[in-house]
Parts: sequence; structure tokens; C-alpha cells
Amino acid sequence: MNIKDKVAIVTGGGGVLGGNIAKHLVSVGCKVVILDIREENVKNRVAELEKMGGDVIGFVSNVLDVEEMKKTKQKILDNYKKIDILINAAGGNLPGATLTEEQNIFDMDIADFEKVTALNLNGTVYPCMVFGEAMAAQGSGAIVNVSSMATLSAITRVPGYSVAKSGIDIFTKWLAMELGTKFGEKVRVNAIAPGFFIGDQNRKVLINEDGSYTERSKKVLARTPMGRFGDISELNGIVNFLCSDSASFITGAIIPVDGGFSSFSGV
Repeated sequence: MNIKDKVAIVTGGGGVLGGNIAKHLVSVGCKVVILDIREENVKNRVAELEKMGGDVIGFVSNVLDVEEMKKTKQKILDNYKKIDILINAAGGNLPGATLTEEQNIFDMDIADFEKVTALNLNGTVYPCMVFGEAMAAQGSGAIVNVSSMATLSAITRVPGYSVAKSGIDIFTKWLAMELGTKFGEKVRVNAIAPGFFIGDQNRKVLINEDGSYTERSKKVLARTPMGRFGDISELNGIVNFLCSDSASFITGAIIPVDGGFSSFSGV
């Protein structure tokens, strides 16, 4: 499980998910590179991690801009000489691609659907192509993508997000095959599939203004054997494991972190 001194890139590192993973990586001795499209978030996250004693650098970077990421990759290699870990935490949803209870698929904003699918799918594919190339050249590296429970069965109201995350699943498997067969067994690609965690993006659909659970929350918890929402820190262990030599024979896997949601029929 030891990943000390590994160089780890975290896309979306200024956000909640990426920031949480970045803090864990610093705590176990990784050298961390924060990438985020928002300059303020990059500066704030780097400052936060430096206060923890971390060896950290950050870049404003758009995961949909391949040429920009190539320039960023060179800066990272100039600084650290290698890239060992890539965590693809950039992603999210938009109101126009999330249906209300009163809407149906024909009411969806097509422009927002395209933005959501591009950010969540291409925003994982493109960093894998750019930073994964450095791993392929050095013959080692671990990529961890972020899937979702939305890929296992149809979850109401989030068509764009579901489509994109389903694409990440097959891309993770495909890239694991591609890199493993052409660049060696030490270049691995896996994904985690988080269950339900309460964050800024989904708080309004899970928590009422008075703090009580919404009907959607009650349905989720009824399908979750552990009977609770996850804490975002509970993703750290599996990420650490997948990036370490303890997972040396694991590639192409999509691992749920969901309190049993994916295993339970609800009956």
C-alpha cells in the first residue's frame, strides 16, 4: 500500500472529490500535482496542501484542451521527471442535463447534455491520452478513473451523466487492455464507482431545506444495505490500494464503493 514519493496528478483537484483524494495522497507522502480549470481553486488547494507539508504544484488546466495539457505535462516532467499516478476526478453535472420530477427526456437541454457528456467522458479520456503517454514511455503507472452507480442501472433524472459514466467504464477496460498488452504489465488502469455521497452538486435533491431526507434519499437508502450515505473520505483507501504495488495484478476493474447499493436488489 506504500505510495510514498510517487508523483500523482489529480484532475479536478480544486473540487471536493479531487481535493479530498489529493489531501490523502499528500498525507501518505506523494508528490501531488493539482489540475483545475479555476485558478482560484488551484491556488487555494495548493496552499492548503502545502500547509500539510506536501510537495505540491498546481496548474490551471482544462481537461478538454489536449494541447494545453501537453504543455502542462512537460512542466510536470521538468519538475518531477516522472508521472506515476493519474486520478481523473474532474467531472460533474449541469441543471439543464438533470431532469426535474416534472420533466421528461424531451425537455432536456441538448447543449447541457453535450457539455456534461464531454466533461465527464472526454474529460477523462483526454488526460489518459496525454499523461498516460508518459506512463507508457516509462513502463509503469497507475490510472484511476471515476465511474458511478449511474452505470449499473437506470437512475432517474440524470441521462447525460449516466451516459458519460457508462462510457468511462468501457474506456477503463479498453485502456487497461491497450496499455497492458502494448506497454507492459506495470501500466494499469482501473476505476472506482462511488455510491451516494452528499456533496454540493446533489445536496438539493437529497436534503430538504429543513435538513430532512428527500424522497430520493429515502429510495437510495432503502437500496443501500449499510443504510447510510458514504463519507467522501471512504474513497481514499481504495484509491491508495489501486495506486500501489499491492494491486499489481489488478487492471481493468470497476470497483464499487457504495455501501452495498450495487449488490442489493431492493427486495
